[in-house]
Amino acid sequence: MSIVVLVPLLPLIGALIVVAGGSESLHKRAKLAVYFLGAAFIGSALTLWHVATEGPITIRFYDPESLASLVFPMGFYIDRLSAVMMTLISCVGMIVYTYSVGNMFQDYNARRYLSLMAFTVFVLLCMVSSANIMMLFIFWQLLSYLLYILAHNHSHGPTLAGSFRTYTLLRVGDVAFLTGIVLAYQLYGTLEFGALFERAAETSVLLTPLPGIEISGATAVTLFLLIGGLCKSANFPFHIWLPSSLFAPTPMHALLHAGIINAGGFLINRLAPLFGMSSTVLHLAFAIGLITVIVGGLMMLRQNDIKRKLGYSTIGQMGYMIMECGLGAYALAVFHLIAHGFFKGSVFLYCGNVIHEARKHPSMPHGSHADKPREFSFLTWFTGLFTTLLIPLIILLAIHDVLDMPLLESQGLMIFLFFIWITSTQAILSLTRVQGVASWKVSASMISVWFFIIFIYLFLAETFTAFLYPDPEEVEFYLQAAALPDWLFSTIVAIVSLVIITTWSYMYISAKGGSIRVPGWVESFKLRLYTLSMNRFYIEKVYEGLGRVFSRVLNRIVGHDKGWSK
Repeated sequence: MSIVVLVPLLPLIGALIVVAGGSESLHKRAKLAVYFLGAAFIGSALTLWHVATEGPITIRFYDPESLASLVFPMGFYIDRLSAVMMTLISCVGMIVYTYSVGNMFQDYNARRYLSLMAFTVFVLLCMVSSANIMMLFIFWQLLSYLLYILAHNHSHGPTLAGSFRTYTLLRVGDVAFLTGIVLAYQLYGTLEFGALFERAAETSVLLTPLPGIEISGATAVTLFLLIGGLCKSANFPFHIWLPSSLFAPTPMHALLHAGIINAGGFLINRLAPLFGMSSTVLHLAFAIGLITVIVGGLMMLRQNDIKRKLGYSTIGQMGYMIMECGLGAYALAVFHLIAHGFFKGSVFLYCGNVIHEARKHPSMPHGSHADKPREFSFLTWFTGLFTTLLIPLIILLAIHDVLDMPLLESQGLMIFLFFIWITSTQAILSLTRVQGVASWKVSASMISVWFFIIFIYLFLAETFTAFLYPDPEEVEFYLQAAALPDWLFSTIVAIVSLVIITTWSYMYISAKGGSIRVPGWVESFKLRLYTLSMNRFYIEKVYEGLGRVFSRVLNRIVGHDKGWSK
């Protein structure tokens, strides 16, 4: 089992190989480092197989009972969650690094960039396999430094400003994370995962932050840890660092969006028993995730830059991930981040190819300005209705017998199905192609494939849940701890259903040349919402204003009325 320690060290060796030697052999050394990252991926896959069949692996280079462990708390605890994350990170890291070798070979600072990419994979592997929460925090904050350095072109003004904003906001999350660790150690006297969960369950601690207000110790600890996770995963209101960092090289963003930004979902899963003791924090996570989904989606629709559109898309997807955690559907959140990681990583790498082609051909993109038919055919409406309404109903009726899911008792699974429902409405964007072909074969193929994919996705999600959390009672405990009040859950379901049905009705009536009488305030709200989303809800302006106020206050405190340089 001690050989497992070599898995995270292999990317570090690759980074050292890139750094060593002269510039004339850099490209050969960079290619050689690919094999070390590939070996790390193979080792992670073998580790996953071993953990799944033999159980968790624990290796400590310290005494957990000694105070000295707080100084050097290095060790490895690899369970199924850690092994899955290690496999994902090493696979994505190997692919992105291999792409970077060719993408950055003409860059003046290619040696620094490639070595840091390999080193980042090492840091991520150590973070997800940490033996205790202190070691996890050490590598967690190392990522904050690396995201600043990996901006790469610091001689470019917007790049430097974006990387500084990234560093500043991530440090806010790191401070909150550290506060949660200190509070946890003070309340429970340990930072070991297993011992921490046991003592938190056995010890009922009430804190009084303000007169007349009492909160449990688990709520206080997880609240600070949640803030750290929200910052790293770019959730509202800490999301502004992600679009600001988009001046960095595209391969770096492939690794960021496929691996690093998933840290918040991993953190909540790693500390799932602790978060399960606080329904308040889980409800807060659900609310923040929901706001992030809405805000990220609206801002994404207003972008005309390919990387910014993908960036805001990731923000929305991270909101979904935190929502799933807030509903107690921890395994679904991990399944989501894996699927999103591979998808968004490949999209960003292809985005780099699109950007390079656009630089070669300034007239790109080549758009077709031919007039499109305005009215949808009956086939179009039938296909859209089937994919967005009938398929979800079939799933609701059949899922109990086919997959044996406690659907009606599980709000997390219901929200997951509504996520599929809402996502399927995006099929209307491609229905014009069905209209152009005007073929029942095309329509039937589209419906069949869509139906097949949804059921396979649900089956895989359920299978993955049983793999990651094999104890059904533990899964049920998390779902019940995160359960919303019945009236609130019913209200959310009703609102989502009403929005989808109303949208279909509006599109159908408009396509038929009809009109719907709407109150004046609705049109005014639409205009204001458009303006707000175009200006990214002025959140960045608010941060800039707060920064100026904070600087003036500090300057007055230290007596530097004209600034720090006086």
